[in-house]
Amino acid sequence: MKTTALLTLLALTLFARADLTEEQQRVPREVESPDPKLAKIVLIAGSVSNKPGQHEYFAGCALMMDWLKQTPGVWPVLVSEGWPKNEAILDGAKAIVVYADGGVKLPFLEPARWAHMKKLMDTGTGFVMLHQSVDTPPDHADEMKSWLGAAFTSDIGCRGHWDMEFNDFPPHPILRGVTAFAAPLDGWLYNLHFADGAVPLLSGAVPDKSRTSADAKTHPGRPEVIAWAYQRPNDGRSFAFTGCDLHRNWQIESQRRLVTNGILWTAKMEIPQTGAPVNFSPASITTNLDYKPAPKPKAPASAAAAAPAQ
Repeated sequence: MKTTALLTLLALTLFARADLTEEQQRVPREVESPDPKLAKIVLIAGSVSNKPGQHEYFAGCALMMDWLKQTPGVWPVLVSEGWPKNEAILDGAKAIVVYADGGVKLPFLEPARWAHMKKLMDTGTGFVMLHQSVDTPPDHADEMKSWLGAAFTSDIGCRGHWDMEFNDFPPHPILRGVTAFAAPLDGWLYNLHFADGAVPLLSGAVPDKSRTSADAKTHPGRPEVIAWAYQRPNDGRSFAFTGCDLHRNWQIESQRRLVTNGILWTAKMEIPQTGAPVNFSPASITTNLDYKPAPKPKAPASAAAAAPAQ
């Protein structure tokens, strides 16, 4: 536990978010609901991560906030930099959504934050984890599995980028209005430790060369679960989707609806038979992106090696 805490502190130091861009600063953050009857849903965006167009946590959460507003009775709240400045904003939330890096960079891994999340989970608050946030340090994996219905750990878990197609959907409220779709070259995590009662929602073929763990290699050709729902024993609800690495894939209507439905389901909101509305302006895909300096160009290959001295 001490090792994990030390790594967490180091990660928070090394990966601390730069100042928000001027555009991001104009997005309302940590605004309390004016009416307790509204379903407050808190969207926690992680710190700056990866390359432009990948891990756009702030921009993705800002989009989700817009889609959630299209459902009457919902009050979405955006939190930046991985954790609220005022933790009281979490009180009374119907659901918490985490879209952030995982592993030692999981934003609520610090003991006091973990304890706060545990309190929320123990009282039945809805829980949503997206993309890398499902990656859990081994010493926290059992508790994460009890909250989320699964935990990704490095002993058996695999990850990578490839095309996936989804055509078969079991009956579940989260899948209302979700139709067949493809997500090209997105980033995926699979082969998690699942809890009894976790319900697979999306499964698909993965390249067998991506099966890098010994356990995964024993399942060649098996469709892999990358989205699931979980009804916790205390009646809390959880949902996870390990895709959404690529920001551009929010343009896919079925992906937007899958995630929006999943959030609403965990908040115990009624989902229409046609799915939640997720109207989308194409121009919004380029809004609220993190500032990520372009990588330095690689040095040109050196000329032919100098001839050896005679």
